[in-house]
Amino acid sequence: MTTFLSDTEHPEEPKAPPKSARRRSREFILQGLYQWRVGGADEASIEAYAPEMEGFAKADREFFVGTLRGVIGQHEKLTEQISAHIDRPFGELSPVEACILMMGSFEMINHPETPYRVIINEAIELTKAFGGTDGHKYVNGVLDKVAAVVRADEVAARKKGK
Repeated sequence: MTTFLSDTEHPEEPKAPPKSARRRSREFILQGLYQWRVGGADEASIEAYAPEMEGFAKADREFFVGTLRGVIGQHEKLTEQISAHIDRPFGELSPVEACILMMGSFEMINHPETPYRVIINEAIELTKAFGGTDGHKYVNGVLDKVAAVVRADEVAARKKGK
C-alpha cells in the first residue's frame, strides 16, 4: 500500500546556511553587471536601483559599490586578462559567465585579502545559480588560469602545501 504525505506532514527539509553579506553582494553585483552588459544600464542607475531589491539591506554595500564600479571601470583590462585563457572571443561567452569571470578576476586582482580559492568557489556557486548547465566548470577552469597569473605565489604555495 502506498502512503502519501498530507499537506501538514512534510519531512524537514535541510536549510541552507544563511548567506554572508559578501555572498549577497556578489549576487547583486552580478545582477548589476548583467544589466550593464546586456541592458546598457549605467553605473549610477544600477547603484540607485539595487538598494530597492529584496535582500539588499543584508548585503555589504561598500563591497557592492567598489566591485561594481571597479569591474565597469576596468572592464577592458579584465577582458584582456580573461581572453588569454579562453577558447573563443570574449564576446561569445554567455553574458552571465562573462560577468562572473570579470567579477572574479577583478576580485583576485584587487582583494588580495580574500584567498583565490574562495573567490573561485564563490564564482562557481554564482554560475551554478544563474548560469548555464555546465558553465560552472568553464568558469572554474578559466579562473584557475587567471589565478595562476595574478596570484602566482599564492597558487604555488597552495600546490606545495598539498
